[in-house]
Amino acid sequence: MNPKLSDISLPSRLAAEGEGIGMEELALAARNHGLPLEALRHDVTPPGLHYLLTHYDIPHVDPGMWSLRVGGLVGTPLALTLDELKAMPSRTVRVTMECAGNGRAALVPRPVSQPWLVEAVGTAEWTGVPLRDVLERAKPGEDGVDVVFTGADHGIERGVEQDYRRGLPLAETRGEDVLLAYAMNGADLPPQHGFPLRLIVPGWYGMASVKWLCDLEVTGSAFTGFQNAVAYRVRHGEDEDGEPVSWMAPRALLIPPGFPDFLSRHRIVRPGTVELAGRAWSGRAPVSEVEVSADGGEHWWSATLAAETGHRWAWRRWTTTWEARPGQHELSVRAVDGSGNGQPARQAWNRRGFANNAVHRVRVTCLADQG
Repeated sequence: MNPKLSDISLPSRLAAEGEGIGMEELALAARNHGLPLEALRHDVTPPGLHYLLTHYDIPHVDPGMWSLRVGGLVGTPLALTLDELKAMPSRTVRVTMECAGNGRAALVPRPVSQPWLVEAVGTAEWTGVPLRDVLERAKPGEDGVDVVFTGADHGIERGVEQDYRRGLPLAETRGEDVLLAYAMNGADLPPQHGFPLRLIVPGWYGMASVKWLCDLEVTGSAFTGFQNAVAYRVRHGEDEDGEPVSWMAPRALLIPPGFPDFLSRHRIVRPGTVELAGRAWSGRAPVSEVEVSADGGEHWWSATLAAETGHRWAWRRWTTTWEARPGQHELSVRAVDGSGNGQPARQAWNRRGFANNAVHRVRVTCLADQG
């Protein structure tokens, strides 16, 4: 019998009751990695600590042979080399990027996929050419609807062989901070982060920022490829069309205080004043408030937000103090943005575990004084 792609790449599924993380999920977790939460201390995340998700393989791209093709419904098709892109006026934007599946592993039942906890995030300074400048050269037609971005990574997902491709409404490409980026934190893009060129869409979940970019196509209708129409949609029932994943929901994270147990990561502190700090962000509007609780969410107090730095798309640091007393505690943190969007105490479930921004909780044991 001839094998079929659908025999190799199975449909999405939910973990059975009591089913632990499987070998396939462990293999994904070994390839992809989150940000160690103690690295939230950095305003800008070092590239090796920035979260990473690679859908298929990291492709090998020879920059001397590479060019970016721009076509479809345009008046002037283009083929731009890396040197030609670097010769155009550039822009550097600090952007917090989060995976759409962040928090998925805590859902019940658990969607079987990359088992993120809450660490799938990072902030980098991306340098490149504003996408709108390249599109202006290509002269999109008035009937253009979407721009389809194709990466060089190729694989199978749920039985569909494909390049990684995402469509973005043409209207969303006109912001000055949407970049065709060739540098990360002042250096060439690392291979795992999209060398030689990637898309950066500030404020959106990371699936929109296509890596290893090789082709842009202006289309006269909304893109209905796999990554838009099948993946990255919030569905509650298997047969629902669902809503597309787009802007990041508000989230605050706490740098775990004290020191950890090796296996469980349970935190240990000493009695007295404990400094608490972390980061908060939202794609829809700037963060306006962060609140902290030391009793599992029964009572909250306001943390101090760092002053605005002019980086609209980057996380903000927050700080406060907590008087730790011997015993077991659950620290919690939540953010609200300027549009009034906040974080739920418990996450509303969906089949793929997307846009999960439940309150961050950290269990802490305060040890009694030894003297």
